Amino acid sequence: MGLSPSKRVDAALRRAPAFAAACEAAFDRCLADAQHAFSGVRPYQLADASAHLHSALRGSLPIVRRWVPSPPARVRVDSALRASGLEGAGELSRDQFGEFAAELFREAVLAGAAEAALVRAPAGAAGILGVAIVSRAGAGAAGKLVALYTAGVAAAVYLSLG
Repeated sequence: MGLSPSKRVDAALRRAPAFAAACEAAFDRCLADAQHAFSGVRPYQLADASAHLHSALRGSLPIVRRWVPSPPARVRVDSALRASGLEGAGELSRDQFGEFAAELFREAVLAGAAEAALVRAPAGAAGILGVAIVSRAGAGAAGKLVALYTAGVAAAVYLSLG
């Protein structure tokens, strides 16, 4: 069996030099914005940092360009902070910030892909059912066609994540 979508996205992000460079640049920008008063990124800076990351990654990583059309919302930023185990940290080191960013964009890509699959599958399934009704195909045949179409949409989304 292949990698799960989550692992595929995580691997695509972490092995991309553009992702590492964007994390470094966002981290440095946060330090500069705070006039180097801290040695790391403070939690209140994460929403702004994620917007800068999105801007940089959207131009350099196709997976972000395709599945994350806008910067992650504050709710997603807070969720990524919790999921990465850094919720109580007063400030994030460079490595912790990279972990946070990977968690944030992995979840944003997966959410965008899931949303796209949910939008595509019902519209296509409705078209298939319409053709089945007009052609007077049996309910079993129409159900099989819808199932095949939905599986195809899911497979296309999965394959595009890597």
